[in-house]
Amino acid sequence: MNRVVALAVSLDEVLAAREQRVARQNAALAEFGNTLLSLTLVCPGPIKDSPQLRFVFAEALAAIDVLLAVRRWRVLAREHVTQPSGQEAIIVVDCPAQNLKWALAVLEDQHPLGRLWDMDVICSETSRAISRKSLLLAPRKCLVCGEAAHACARSRAHPQEDLLLVIEEKINAYRHSLA
Repeated sequence: MNRVVALAVSLDEVLAAREQRVARQNAALAEFGNTLLSLTLVCPGPIKDSPQLRFVFAEALAAIDVLLAVRRWRVLAREHVTQPSGQEAIIVVDCPAQNLKWALAVLEDQHPLGRLWDMDVICSETSRAISRKSLLLAPRKCLVCGEAAHACARSRAHPQEDLLLVIEEKINAYRHSLA
């Protein structure tokens, strides 16, 4: 039996994983020269990999697969990495970066778990992420209070325990809706 044990990771491990992810993104951009989707999860605190988080990640991948199939956007490459610092996926998609970002922003806003997904879209021409703001979309909302998430995160407006409780409640509510 393959047991997943939730281990705390250090800030150094998280930063090293981010550097490795950027290197993989750059390599994929160089190799395929097409729009890149980078998927991670919103995971405050030192626990970045657990059965609950793996479930949320699998749901994100499934929702992305449905979206890409419905839009008939071709996947050119796909990489999924699991490590103590969390799960990550890089998907290279044959479509305009702005179109993919728009569709993913709608998915994030409409799916019950979407707020727990961090989906960045990187344009191959500029090697830069497409922002919600550049598409005139509303910023992501804070999990706790509903205000702009970036402002709450920057000011650390909410205790980590409150964020983790809201995340757990979202996951449990979604799982219950599936039963």
